[in-house]
Amino acid sequence: MKNPKLHDEFKAVDMTSGWETPAGYPQGIQQKILAGSLDERSGTGNRSRFLRFAPGVYTTKPFVHDYWEEVLLISGDLIVGNDENGNGGGSFAPMTFACRPPGVAHGPFKSINGCLLFELHYYV
Repeated sequence: MKNPKLHDEFKAVDMTSGWETPAGYPQGIQQKILAGSLDERSGTGNRSRFLRFAPGVYTTKPFVHDYWEEVLLISGDLIVGNDENGNGGGSFAPMTFACRPPGVAHGPFKSINGCLLFELHYYV
């Protein structure tokens, strides 16, 4: 079997470059892929990434996808379950973790002061 990720030893992560807005996300939410790749068309692969929210940014609809997702809130604040205007929802602090199976609706999401998430996405 082909290795799904490259062997990569400890190295400093450049937090200033390599960020992009994922398709379907609003401006102000950016990802930085750390390792792997996820092919949603063929339902294969895995990836690890950082996802960051700029202060005040929010999504308006829940997300549903066909892969597993594990999320760790590293820093900042995250509100889950806001409405389409960014109001309401439950607030979470750093070192909060979620593990979601395929097909589970989650979100919308908002951050008042900005946040950094570490995420793992994978098919089994």
